[in-house]
Amino acid sequence: MAKRKMATKIPVTVLTGFLGSGKTTLLNHILNDNTHGMKFAVIENEFGEIGVDEKVLPETVDEEVIEVMNGCICCTVRGDLVEALKRLHKKVEKFDGVIIETTGLADPAPVVQTFFVDDDISEMYSLDSVITVVDAKVILDRLAEEKPEGVENESVEQVCFADKVLLNKTDLATEEKLAKIEAEIRKLNPTTPILRCQHSAVSPKELLNIQAFELKRVLDFDPEFLGEDQEHQHDQTVSSVSCKIKGNVNQMMLSRWIGRLIQEDGANLYRYKGILAIKGVDTKFIFQGVGMLFNGNISDQKWEVPEAERENIFVFIGKNLDHDWLRECFKACIVTDQLRFKVGDKVQANIGEFTNGVVKALWDDGNAYRIELEDEEMTNVYAPIDVDTYVRVRA
Repeated sequence: MAKRKMATKIPVTVLTGFLGSGKTTLLNHILNDNTHGMKFAVIENEFGEIGVDEKVLPETVDEEVIEVMNGCICCTVRGDLVEALKRLHKKVEKFDGVIIETTGLADPAPVVQTFFVDDDISEMYSLDSVITVVDAKVILDRLAEEKPEGVENESVEQVCFADKVLLNKTDLATEEKLAKIEAEIRKLNPTTPILRCQHSAVSPKELLNIQAFELKRVLDFDPEFLGEDQEHQHDQTVSSVSCKIKGNVNQMMLSRWIGRLIQEDGANLYRYKGILAIKGVDTKFIFQGVGMLFNGNISDQKWEVPEAERENIFVFIGKNLDHDWLRECFKACIVTDQLRFKVGDKVQANIGEFTNGVVKALWDDGNAYRIELEDEEMTNVYAPIDVDTYVRVRA
Protein backbone atom coordinates (compact mmCIF):
# COMPACT_ATOMS: atom_id res chain seq x y z
CA MET A 1 0.00 0.00 0.00
CA ALA A 2 1.41 3.39 -1.01
CA LYS A 3 2.85 5.64 1.65
CA ARG A 4 1.02 8.90 2.39
CA LYS A 5 2.71 12.01 1.07
CA MET A 6 3.37 14.64 3.71
CA ALA A 7 1.27 17.24 1.86
CA THR A 8 -1.90 15.13 1.87
CA LYS A 9 -4.46 14.65 4.59
CA ILE A 10 -4.07 11.77 7.01
CA PRO A 11 -6.68 9.02 6.48
CA VAL A 12 -8.79 8.04 9.49
CA THR A 13 -10.57 4.74 9.98
CA VAL A 14 -13.29 4.55 12.65
CA LEU A 15 -13.95 1.12 14.17
CA THR A 16 -17.34 0.89 15.79
CA GLY A 17 -19.76 -1.82 16.90
CA PHE A 18 -21.57 -2.82 20.06
CA LEU A 19 -19.79 -4.06 23.17
CA GLY A 20 -18.00 -7.37 22.63
CA SER A 21 -18.47 -7.50 18.87
CA GLY A 22 -14.74 -7.89 18.19
CA LYS A 23 -13.40 -4.37 17.58
CA THR A 24 -10.23 -4.72 19.66
CA THR A 25 -9.51 -8.10 18.07
CA LEU A 26 -9.85 -6.47 14.65
CA LEU A 27 -7.59 -3.61 15.71
CA ASN A 28 -4.92 -6.07 16.83
CA HIS A 29 -5.18 -7.94 13.52
CA ILE A 30 -4.53 -4.68 11.65
CA LEU A 31 -1.65 -3.60 13.89
CA ASN A 32 0.03 -7.02 13.71
CA ASP A 33 -0.34 -7.35 9.93
CA ASN A 34 2.84 -6.63 7.97
CA THR A 35 1.31 -6.53 4.48
CA HIS A 36 -0.15 -3.00 4.44
CA GLY A 37 3.16 -1.24 5.13
CA MET A 38 1.50 1.44 7.25
CA LYS A 39 2.13 2.76 10.74
CA PHE A 40 -0.84 3.90 12.76
CA ALA A 41 -1.72 6.28 15.52
CA VAL A 42 -4.43 4.72 17.69
CA ILE A 43 -7.18 6.43 19.67
CA GLU A 44 -8.74 4.02 22.16
CA ASN A 45 -12.02 4.92 23.82
CA GLU A 46 -13.25 3.16 26.97
CA PHE A 47 -16.71 3.68 28.47
CA GLY A 48 -15.54 2.91 32.01
CA GLU A 49 -13.23 4.77 34.34
CA ILE A 50 -10.47 2.15 33.96
CA GLY A 51 -9.14 1.17 30.55
CA VAL A 52 -8.39 -2.42 29.61
CA ASP A 53 -8.07 -2.54 25.83
CA GLU A 54 -4.97 -0.35 25.55
CA LYS A 55 -3.17 -2.79 27.85
CA VAL A 56 -3.60 -5.64 25.37
CA LEU A 57 -2.41 -3.79 22.27
CA PRO A 58 0.69 -5.35 20.71
CA GLU A 59 4.03 -4.15 22.03
CA THR A 60 5.08 -3.19 18.49
CA VAL A 61 2.82 -0.13 18.64
CA ASP A 62 4.69 3.09 19.44
CA GLU A 63 3.36 4.29 22.79
CA GLU A 64 3.84 7.90 21.70
CA VAL A 65 1.00 7.57 19.20
CA ILE A 66 -1.57 5.90 21.45
CA GLU A 67 -4.25 8.15 22.91
CA VAL A 68 -6.69 6.73 25.49
CA MET A 69 -9.92 8.46 26.43
CA ASN A 70 -12.31 7.32 29.14
CA GLY A 71 -15.96 8.26 28.85
CA CYS A 72 -18.31 8.30 25.89
CA ILE A 73 -16.47 9.55 22.81
CA CYS A 74 -19.75 10.78 21.34
CA CYS A 75 -20.58 13.21 24.14
CA THR A 76 -18.51 14.16 27.18
CA VAL A 77 -15.10 13.58 25.61
CA ARG A 78 -15.75 14.75 22.08
CA GLY A 79 -13.69 17.86 22.77
CA ASP A 80 -10.95 15.51 23.95
CA LEU A 81 -11.10 13.74 20.57
CA VAL A 82 -10.38 17.02 18.78
CA GLU A 83 -7.47 17.74 21.12
CA ALA A 84 -6.12 14.21 20.75
CA LEU A 85 -6.18 14.49 16.96
CA LYS A 86 -4.35 17.82 17.13
CA ARG A 87 -1.72 16.40 19.49
CA LEU A 88 -1.17 13.42 17.22
CA HIS A 89 -0.77 15.64 14.18
CA LYS A 90 2.36 17.13 15.79
CA LYS A 91 3.89 13.63 15.57
CA VAL A 92 2.74 13.14 11.99
CA GLU A 93 6.10 11.80 10.85
CA LYS A 94 5.56 8.73 13.05
CA PHE A 95 2.47 7.36 11.30
CA ASP A 96 0.57 7.05 8.02
CA GLY A 97 -2.99 6.81 9.31
CA VAL A 98 -5.21 7.02 12.39
CA ILE A 99 -7.50 4.33 13.75
CA ILE A 100 -10.19 5.31 16.24
CA GLU A 101 -11.81 2.49 18.19
CA THR A 102 -14.96 3.81 19.83
CA THR A 103 -16.62 2.41 22.92
CA GLY A 104 -19.38 -0.04 22.07
CA LEU A 105 -21.93 2.38 23.54
CA ALA A 106 -21.01 5.20 21.15
CA ASP A 107 -23.29 6.63 18.50
CA PRO A 108 -20.85 7.21 15.60
CA ALA A 109 -22.58 10.42 14.46
CA PRO A 110 -20.73 12.94 16.68
CA VAL A 111 -17.41 11.20 15.99
CA VAL A 112 -17.93 11.38 12.24
CA GLN A 113 -19.25 14.93 12.53
CA THR A 114 -15.95 16.03 14.08
CA PHE A 115 -14.18 15.64 10.72
CA PHE A 116 -16.57 18.07 9.00
CA VAL A 117 -17.51 20.75 11.54
CA ASP A 118 -14.04 21.46 12.97
CA ASP A 119 -12.04 23.39 10.39
CA ASP A 120 -8.62 22.47 11.78
CA ILE A 121 -9.42 18.76 11.87
CA SER A 122 -10.90 18.78 8.36
CA GLU A 123 -7.66 20.33 7.05
CA MET A 124 -5.46 17.77 8.81
CA TYR A 125 -7.47 14.58 8.32
CA SER A 126 -9.82 12.84 5.90
CA LEU A 127 -12.37 10.30 7.10
CA ASP A 128 -11.59 7.19 5.07
CA SER A 129 -14.28 4.82 6.36
CA VAL A 130 -16.49 3.74 9.22
CA ILE A 131 -16.15 0.00 9.85
CA THR A 132 -18.86 -1.56 11.99
CA VAL A 133 -18.33 -4.96 13.61
CA VAL A 134 -21.49 -6.88 14.59
CA ASP A 135 -21.78 -10.02 16.71
CA ALA A 136 -23.78 -12.70 14.89
CA LYS A 137 -24.97 -14.22 18.15
CA VAL A 138 -26.58 -11.12 19.69
CA ILE A 139 -26.98 -8.43 17.00
CA LEU A 140 -30.64 -9.17 16.27
CA ASP A 141 -31.49 -8.67 19.95
CA ARG A 142 -29.51 -5.46 20.07
CA LEU A 143 -31.15 -4.02 16.95
CA ALA A 144 -34.61 -4.84 18.32
CA GLU A 145 -33.95 -3.45 21.79
CA GLU A 146 -36.48 -0.84 22.91
CA LYS A 147 -34.87 2.32 24.28
CA PRO A 148 -36.37 5.06 26.46
CA GLU A 149 -37.92 8.01 24.63
CA GLY A 150 -35.27 10.28 23.14
CA VAL A 151 -32.50 7.68 23.44
CA GLU A 152 -30.90 6.33 20.28
CA ASN A 153 -30.35 2.62 19.78
CA GLU A 154 -26.55 2.61 19.43
CA SER A 155 -26.46 -0.63 17.45
CA VAL A 156 -28.88 0.77 14.88
CA GLU A 157 -26.83 3.95 14.54
CA GLN A 158 -23.62 1.96 14.18
CA VAL A 159 -25.09 -0.06 11.30
CA CYS A 160 -26.57 3.03 9.61
CA PHE A 161 -23.21 4.82 9.58
CA ALA A 162 -21.21 1.80 8.38
CA ASP A 163 -19.31 2.04 5.13
CA LYS A 164 -18.61 -1.65 5.61
CA VAL A 165 -20.07 -4.17 8.07
CA LEU A 166 -18.09 -7.11 9.41
CA LEU A 167 -20.54 -9.84 10.37
CA ASN A 168 -18.36 -11.47 13.02
CA LYS A 169 -18.63 -14.73 15.00
CA THR A 170 -20.41 -16.48 12.15
CA ASP A 171 -19.53 -19.80 13.79
CA LEU A 172 -22.06 -18.97 16.53
CA ALA A 173 -25.05 -18.68 14.17
CA THR A 174 -26.85 -20.87 11.64
CA GLU A 175 -26.94 -19.99 7.95
CA GLU A 176 -30.62 -19.13 8.36
CA LYS A 177 -29.84 -16.68 11.15
CA LEU A 178 -26.94 -15.14 9.21
CA ALA A 179 -29.24 -14.53 6.24
CA LYS A 180 -31.78 -12.89 8.56
CA ILE A 181 -29.08 -10.66 10.08
CA GLU A 182 -27.94 -9.57 6.62
CA ALA A 183 -31.55 -8.77 5.68
CA GLU A 184 -31.96 -6.62 8.81
CA ILE A 185 -28.70 -4.80 8.09
CA ARG A 186 -29.86 -4.14 4.51
CA LYS A 187 -33.08 -2.57 5.81
CA LEU A 188 -31.02 -0.06 7.75
CA ASN A 189 -28.17 0.41 5.28
CA PRO A 190 -29.03 -0.94 1.81
CA THR A 191 -25.70 -0.17 0.11
CA THR A 192 -23.10 -1.25 2.67
CA PRO A 193 -20.94 -4.29 1.84
CA ILE A 194 -21.20 -7.08 4.43
CA LEU A 195 -18.18 -9.32 5.05
CA ARG A 196 -18.67 -12.51 7.07
CA CYS A 197 -15.82 -13.43 9.38
CA GLN A 198 -14.73 -15.25 12.52
CA HIS A 199 -12.47 -13.76 15.20
CA SER A 200 -12.56 -10.49 13.20
CA ALA A 201 -10.11 -12.01 10.70
CA VAL A 202 -10.39 -9.75 7.63
CA SER A 203 -7.62 -8.64 5.29
CA PRO A 204 -6.55 -5.05 6.07
CA LYS A 205 -6.79 -4.20 2.36
CA GLU A 206 -10.57 -4.53 2.77
CA LEU A 207 -10.53 -1.85 5.48
CA LEU A 208 -7.70 0.64 4.92
CA ASN A 209 -7.43 3.42 2.34
CA ILE A 210 -10.70 2.35 0.73
CA GLN A 211 -12.09 5.93 0.54
CA ALA A 212 -15.54 4.60 1.33
CA PHE A 213 -17.06 7.37 3.44
CA GLU A 214 -19.60 9.52 1.57
CA LEU A 215 -21.08 12.52 3.34
CA LYS A 216 -23.99 12.59 0.89
CA ARG A 217 -25.14 9.11 1.94
CA VAL A 218 -25.16 10.17 5.60
CA LEU A 219 -27.10 13.33 4.84
CA ASP A 220 -29.65 11.27 2.92
CA PHE A 221 -30.66 9.35 6.05
CA ASP A 222 -29.84 12.10 8.58
CA PRO A 223 -30.38 15.57 7.00
CA GLU A 224 -29.61 17.26 10.35
CA PHE A 225 -26.26 15.49 10.63
CA LEU A 226 -24.16 18.66 10.41
CA GLY A 227 -26.42 20.68 12.71
CA GLU A 228 -24.68 22.02 15.80
CA ASP A 229 -27.67 21.45 18.11
CA GLN A 230 -27.75 17.68 17.73
CA GLU A 231 -28.81 16.04 20.99
CA HIS A 232 -27.44 12.75 22.22
CA GLN A 233 -28.78 10.77 25.15
CA HIS A 234 -27.70 7.46 26.66
CA ASP A 235 -29.87 4.83 28.30
CA GLN A 236 -29.45 5.74 31.98
CA THR A 237 -29.98 2.12 33.07
CA VAL A 238 -26.70 1.22 31.33
CA SER A 239 -23.54 1.82 33.33
CA SER A 240 -20.02 0.54 33.83
CA VAL A 241 -18.32 -0.65 36.98
CA SER A 242 -14.59 -1.14 37.22
CA CYS A 243 -12.07 -2.22 39.79
CA LYS A 244 -8.29 -2.11 40.07
CA ILE A 245 -6.64 -4.02 42.91
CA LYS A 246 -3.20 -5.42 43.67
CA GLY A 247 -2.86 -9.08 44.57
CA ASN A 248 -3.17 -12.53 43.05
CA VAL A 249 -6.48 -13.92 41.89
CA ASN A 250 -7.75 -17.42 42.60
CA GLN A 251 -8.47 -18.37 38.98
CA MET A 252 -10.91 -21.14 39.88
CA MET A 253 -12.85 -18.88 42.22
CA LEU A 254 -13.13 -16.16 39.59
CA SER A 255 -14.25 -18.60 36.89
CA ARG A 256 -16.87 -20.16 39.16
CA TRP A 257 -18.17 -16.80 40.33
CA ILE A 258 -18.46 -15.44 36.78
CA GLY A 259 -20.03 -18.74 35.72
CA ARG A 260 -22.75 -18.33 38.31
CA LEU A 261 -23.08 -14.60 37.59
CA ILE A 262 -23.70 -15.02 33.86
CA GLN A 263 -26.15 -17.84 34.44
CA GLU A 264 -28.23 -15.67 36.76
CA ASP A 265 -27.81 -12.25 35.12
CA GLY A 266 -26.20 -12.81 31.73
CA ALA A 267 -28.96 -11.01 29.84
CA ASN A 268 -28.00 -7.74 31.53
CA LEU A 269 -24.23 -8.11 31.02
CA TYR A 270 -23.38 -6.41 27.74
CA ARG A 271 -19.63 -6.69 28.16
CA TYR A 272 -17.04 -7.66 30.75
CA LYS A 273 -13.30 -7.94 30.48
CA GLY A 274 -10.20 -7.89 32.59
CA ILE A 275 -6.51 -8.58 33.07
CA LEU A 276 -5.55 -10.68 36.07
CA ALA A 277 -2.44 -11.77 37.96
CA ILE A 278 -2.49 -15.48 38.79
CA LYS A 279 -0.24 -16.63 41.64
CA GLY A 280 2.89 -18.34 40.29
CA VAL A 281 2.18 -17.44 36.65
CA ASP A 282 4.48 -14.97 34.90
CA THR A 283 2.03 -14.03 32.14
CA LYS A 284 -1.28 -12.19 32.21
CA PHE A 285 -4.64 -13.94 32.41
CA ILE A 286 -6.97 -12.07 30.04
CA PHE A 287 -10.71 -12.67 30.18
CA GLN A 288 -13.63 -11.23 28.32
CA GLY A 289 -17.26 -11.99 27.77
CA VAL A 290 -20.52 -10.93 26.18
CA GLY A 291 -23.73 -11.94 27.91
CA MET A 292 -23.43 -15.64 28.70
CA LEU A 293 -20.34 -16.19 26.53
CA PHE A 294 -17.18 -16.12 28.67
CA ASN A 295 -13.63 -16.67 27.50
CA GLY A 296 -10.46 -16.50 29.57
CA ASN A 297 -6.93 -17.75 29.02
CA ILE A 298 -3.35 -17.34 30.16
CA SER A 299 -1.85 -15.07 27.50
CA ASP A 300 1.73 -14.82 26.25
CA GLN A 301 2.03 -11.26 27.56
CA LYS A 302 4.52 -11.25 30.42
CA TRP A 303 4.18 -9.08 33.48
CA GLU A 304 6.77 -6.31 33.47
CA VAL A 305 6.58 -5.68 37.23
CA PRO A 306 7.36 -7.83 40.30
CA GLU A 307 4.60 -10.14 41.50
CA ALA A 308 3.82 -7.92 44.51
CA GLU A 309 3.19 -4.94 42.22
CA ARG A 310 0.89 -6.62 39.71
CA GLU A 311 -2.56 -5.08 39.36
CA ASN A 312 -5.80 -6.85 38.50
CA ILE A 313 -8.30 -4.89 36.43
CA PHE A 314 -11.87 -5.67 35.50
CA VAL A 315 -14.68 -3.76 33.80
CA PHE A 316 -18.35 -4.75 33.61
CA ILE A 317 -20.81 -2.88 31.38
CA GLY A 318 -24.52 -3.65 31.44
CA LYS A 319 -27.99 -2.77 32.63
CA ASN A 320 -29.02 -2.25 36.25
CA LEU A 321 -25.62 -3.23 37.63
CA ASP A 322 -25.01 -3.37 41.39
CA HIS A 323 -21.61 -1.67 41.46
CA ASP A 324 -20.72 -2.31 45.10
CA TRP A 325 -21.69 -5.97 44.94
CA LEU A 326 -19.64 -6.63 41.79
CA ARG A 327 -16.57 -4.98 43.34
CA GLU A 328 -17.04 -6.94 46.57
CA CYS A 329 -17.27 -10.23 44.69
CA PHE A 330 -14.22 -9.47 42.58
CA LYS A 331 -12.16 -8.55 45.62
CA ALA A 332 -13.26 -11.79 47.28
CA CYS A 333 -11.48 -13.66 44.46
CA ILE A 334 -8.11 -12.31 45.58
CA VAL A 335 -6.06 -15.08 47.21
CA THR A 336 -6.18 -14.95 51.00
CA ASP A 337 -5.50 -17.41 53.77
CA GLN A 338 -8.48 -16.17 55.75
CA LEU A 339 -12.07 -17.31 55.28
CA ARG A 340 -14.91 -16.20 57.55
CA PHE A 341 -16.07 -19.72 58.41
CA LYS A 342 -14.35 -22.96 59.34
CA VAL A 343 -15.38 -26.59 58.92
CA GLY A 344 -18.29 -27.36 61.23
CA ASP A 345 -19.68 -23.82 61.37
CA LYS A 346 -23.44 -23.51 61.01
CA VAL A 347 -24.33 -21.16 58.16
CA GLN A 348 -27.02 -20.37 55.64
CA ALA A 349 -26.40 -21.10 51.94
CA ASN A 350 -28.19 -19.30 49.12
CA ILE A 351 -29.83 -21.89 46.86
CA GLY A 352 -32.48 -19.49 45.60
CA GLU A 353 -33.42 -18.87 49.20
CA PHE A 354 -31.21 -19.03 52.26
CA THR A 355 -31.21 -22.54 53.73
CA ASN A 356 -29.56 -23.81 56.90
CA GLY A 357 -26.45 -25.92 56.46
CA VAL A 358 -23.04 -26.83 57.89
CA VAL A 359 -19.64 -26.11 56.35
CA LYS A 360 -18.10 -29.47 55.39
CA ALA A 361 -14.97 -28.38 53.46
CA LEU A 362 -12.90 -25.33 52.54
CA TRP A 363 -11.48 -24.72 49.07
CA ASP A 364 -13.26 -27.77 47.70
CA ASP A 365 -12.73 -28.00 43.93
CA GLY A 366 -11.85 -24.33 43.84
CA ASN A 367 -14.91 -23.20 45.77
CA ALA A 368 -14.56 -21.30 49.03
CA TYR A 369 -16.97 -23.65 50.83
CA ARG A 370 -18.77 -26.95 50.43
CA ILE A 371 -21.90 -26.85 52.57
CA GLU A 372 -24.14 -29.71 53.61
CA LEU A 373 -27.77 -28.61 53.80
CA GLU A 374 -29.97 -29.69 56.66
CA ASP A 375 -32.51 -31.44 54.45
CA GLU A 376 -33.53 -35.10 54.15
CA GLU A 377 -31.03 -35.77 51.37
CA MET A 378 -28.19 -33.93 53.20
CA THR A 379 -27.54 -32.17 49.89
CA ASN A 380 -24.07 -30.71 49.37
CA VAL A 381 -23.81 -27.32 47.64
CA TYR A 382 -20.96 -24.94 46.89
CA ALA A 383 -20.40 -21.27 47.75
CA PRO A 384 -17.91 -20.15 45.06
CA ILE A 385 -16.64 -17.12 46.98
CA ASP A 386 -16.80 -15.89 50.54
CA VAL A 387 -19.50 -13.18 50.40
CA ASP A 388 -22.92 -12.91 52.02
CA THR A 389 -24.65 -13.29 48.66
CA TYR A 390 -23.74 -16.99 48.67
CA VAL A 391 -23.16 -17.87 52.34
CA ARG A 392 -23.95 -15.98 55.52
CA VAL A 393 -24.04 -16.34 59.29
CA ARG A 394 -27.06 -18.34 60.42
CA ALA A 395 -29.71 -16.00 61.78
